[in-house]
Amino acid sequence: MVTLTEDMKEAISTIQVFPVATASKEGVPNVVPIGFVSLVDDSTIWIADNFMKKSLSNVMENPKVSIYIWGPKTKGSFQIKGDVELKTSGPEFEKMQEIVHSKMAQAPAKSLLVMKITDVYDCSPGPNAGEKLL
Repeated sequence: MVTLTEDMKEAISTIQVFPVATASKEGVPNVVPIGFVSLVDDSTIWIADNFMKKSLSNVMENPKVSIYIWGPKTKGSFQIKGDVELKTSGPEFEKMQEIVHSKMAQAPAKSLLVMKITDVYDCSPGPNAGEKLL
């Protein structure tokens, strides 16, 4: 299990829209901006599915996700990779729906992607770009 550092958690808290990448079983990539991404604990991220089509299809074929973290307040950039479990019922799903509906009542909140973090890579320009951080 990978545990994010305090600096990484702080960086995540500054982001409003997250580029989230998936790939089909054949490796065809897809990247979309998602606003409902929550760090649940040091090694788990929730991604709410409101309008996913290709991403959801990809996750059903290939349950892996990558999230890019960068912004004016992040002190660098990094990529988080992880394994995803899709949930459409249960306590976690219901909690996600509450969170989404409290911010955007008309959002469908169709499913929850529970991401368990497996790796973190440096994306800052320079000699350490692409190196595994965690």
